Amino acid sequence: MEPQWVPTERDIADARITDFARFVAARSGAELPDYHALWRWSVDNLSEFWLAVWEYFELGPIAGEVLPCPEMPGTRWFPGTTLNYVDRVVAQARTDRPAILQVTEDSAGVVATSWAELLAGVAAFARTLRGLGVRPGDRVVGYLPNITETVVAFLGTAAVGAVWSACGQDYSAKAALDRLGQLEPVVLVTADGYRYGGKTHDKSADIAALRAGLDTVRATVVVSRLGVGIPDSTPWSAAADLSGGEPLPETETVDFAHPLWIVFSSGTTGLPKGIVHGHGGVLLEHVKAVALQSDIGPEDTFFWYTSPSWMMWNFQVAGLLAGATIVCYDGSPAHPRPDTLWEITARTRATVLGTSPGYVLGCMKAGAVPRTDHDLSALRLIGITGSSLPPASALWLRDNAGNVPVASISGGTDVVSAFAGGAPTVPVWPGELSAPYLGVALDAYDEVGQPVRGEVGELVITAPMPSMPIRFWRDPDGARYHDAYFDAYPGVWRHGDWITLTGRGSVVVHGRSDSTLNRHGIRMGSADIYQAVERLPEVAEALVIGAEQPDGGYWMPLFVVLAPGAELTDALRGRINEVIRTEVSPRHVPDEILPAPAIPHTRTGKKLEVPIKRLFQGADPARVVERSAVDDPDLLDWYSGIRPPAQR
Repeated sequence: MEPQWVPTERDIADARITDFARFVAARSGAELPDYHALWRWSVDNLSEFWLAVWEYFELGPIAGEVLPCPEMPGTRWFPGTTLNYVDRVVAQARTDRPAILQVTEDSAGVVATSWAELLAGVAAFARTLRGLGVRPGDRVVGYLPNITETVVAFLGTAAVGAVWSACGQDYSAKAALDRLGQLEPVVLVTADGYRYGGKTHDKSADIAALRAGLDTVRATVVVSRLGVGIPDSTPWSAAADLSGGEPLPETETVDFAHPLWIVFSSGTTGLPKGIVHGHGGVLLEHVKAVALQSDIGPEDTFFWYTSPSWMMWNFQVAGLLAGATIVCYDGSPAHPRPDTLWEITARTRATVLGTSPGYVLGCMKAGAVPRTDHDLSALRLIGITGSSLPPASALWLRDNAGNVPVASISGGTDVVSAFAGGAPTVPVWPGELSAPYLGVALDAYDEVGQPVRGEVGELVITAPMPSMPIRFWRDPDGARYHDAYFDAYPGVWRHGDWITLTGRGSVVVHGRSDSTLNRHGIRMGSADIYQAVERLPEVAEALVIGAEQPDGGYWMPLFVVLAPGAELTDALRGRINEVIRTEVSPRHVPDEILPAPAIPHTRTGKKLEVPIKRLFQGADPARVVERSAVDDPDLLDWYSGIRPPAQR
């Protein structure tokens, strides 16, 4: 296999990560001829590496040691050092480019917010919060679409040392309460509704239900998107005037580990876990991930299609830490045309676009050719996350979106960043993540905790990262935190993904290890099957389950959602089986192929493999999955009616 993109000597020389490597070499005397040498040095010299990041980006004074306690869990970073995340944003302010570009479905225009307007709005909102008695450590929550005001509300909250948490408005009131209701928030920030897929979504009833369930809320601030009146609330314009007032926010100096935000697990198998991250850990990880791994800087426009419910929203906001312009879009990626994200990329002159494998596959099947249909001359990097990007999709991007690097990344809400992905100085291989991120001690373990190479193993992190959670919410003794990551390999973070570490230093992600397909003793990730099957034009989406049965048997069905006009004939079943047999594994041809009305997902787009597997193993549907955490809860009833052959 040949790489699909190789950096030129000029690419390598101009990359910020090359300048950082020179900075490190001058300090340490280390020989760092390439990225992989820099990565190895970064994980072998963890304290020196993160101190180098801190000083390279001039993040301020430090009080003492970097990492006095490296054991996991219980790691301590930069004790005694104080800062505020917002100060880094303030330091990037400029007059020649906007801070935020807002795009909506119902307008062909772009609304620009200058850095001065952004910071004035943050200052005004922080002043409003202080006037409401909000203090450091209090929780401010958002029920909002991906709009400029959401960014302002988060930054204003962080400025006063309060803790931010948010859900997108695609969540029902119950789903939002399952998350935000745990936090006992004092202020709710919301919008009266949004437009998506050509439809208007009035959220006034959900807001009323949310307010009724949040009895600790002192005030509700409402952004008017639809002109719907929300009783007993404060208009956004009165809480955060972007046009004047104090030019800069007054920030509260907080400890390195002071909570910045709380993000939530999917919540499919119980009440969502509140994952707490600190100011300093997020700041360090995000300047590294954005400015070094993605080479994003003051000349970039950074557009990642996301929602405030998903950690990639937090990751995109980090573009401001590098002085970049970020793009907020709250509409559908495929309305009114399948290639809408490419059109927005052209309209905003985005240099970095982030999307998902599912969106890329949809564009492929629709016959889109973005590079000829849109002016993508500004685009220099495509980011991909959410699931594994198949080689065919990677090559389609090369041929149809432009010969630019594709940075496929894999990480999680848990660290609100990536473990592995792209770097501007290494090649891109189709279907692979180019390399582990700097400072990430990534490895693959077998069942007994031994490293493996060139074969499938558990993704583990053997040394701490600054953005690992400082704790889980409502987990006073740390037991839930320990059980989530450290129950398999003591002192080593097990993330729950199957990966292969290749001989060229790249990473192949095979899917979740808790939904492994173990056929005849041969383990296979579900992602490998999806990559093969979902390329067929007749298949819109697929779900494969491997369920151990009480009698010792093993049932492996494949559910397919058919494309419009397609029928699941014996001939199509034969083609599906053949593509799995020849491209994946003859041992993982499914026992049967069943048509499905749709595939259920978490609200951040992950296929619901484990809960469906548990249904097929006879678990009580009411205990298997929390319906409000599913994008289409009614689908659970359909899958609950499916029985293995022995029970039919």
